[in-house]
Amino acid sequence: MSDRSGIFAGDDPFVIAQRWLTEAEAVEPNDPNAIALSTVDAQGMPNVRMVLLKEIEANAFVFYTNYESAKAKEILGSDKAAFVLHSKILRRQVRVRGHVFKEDGPQADAYYASRSLKSRLGAWASKQSRPLASRAALMAEVAKITATKGPNPPRPEFWGGFRIAPVEIEFWADGAFRLHDRFVWRRTSVSDEWTVTRLNP
Repeated sequence: MSDRSGIFAGDDPFVIAQRWLTEAEAVEPNDPNAIALSTVDAQGMPNVRMVLLKEIEANAFVFYTNYESAKAKEILGSDKAAFVLHSKILRRQVRVRGHVFKEDGPQADAYYASRSLKSRLGAWASKQSRPLASRAALMAEVAKITATKGPNPPRPEFWGGFRIAPVEIEFWADGAFRLHDRFVWRRTSVSDEWTVTRLNP
C-alpha cells in the first residue's frame, strides 16, 4: 500500500471522503453532495434514486427523507443500502455499502429546523412515493399545511434521517487510458478494523 498517496492518502476513510467532498464543493456547479442511493424491495428488485448526503460523521454517512417513502420502506425492510457519490469535474467517485440505522432524534430535529420554511412545509404536505391526483392537489395540500402548521412547523414523525454505517468504501479516480486508481476499504462489521486493497481498474 506504499503507493496509496496523494488524494488517496490517510488512515481514516471518512476523513478521505470528507476531503473529496469538500474539494468537489469548490468546483461542482450543482449539488456536489448528491448521491445515487440504491436499495432493494421485498422481492429483491433493486431501486436507485438521487438524494443529498447531509453529513459525513466519524463512522457513518447521513441523509434525510420521508420514512413512508419507497426508499425508506425498502431500507427498513433490509437494514442495508449502498450509494455512489460522483464528482464529474474531479473525475472521482466514492462507493459505499453498509448497514442503515434511523436518525430520528435531536439531530434530525436540528437538521429539519435548518431547512427553509417552504421545504419544512413541503415535508408535511408530500405523501412521498404515493399516487398524486395532480400538482394542483399537492399545492392545495401545501396551502392547507401552511395554514394549520404556522411559521415554525415541528418535524413530522414520518420524516427524519438515516445513518449508513459502511462495511465497504471504495475510492475511485479517473486514470489515463482508463487505467483508473481504485482502493477499497473493507471490514466484516462496523466494529472491526479496516483492510485496504488496491483493485484493478
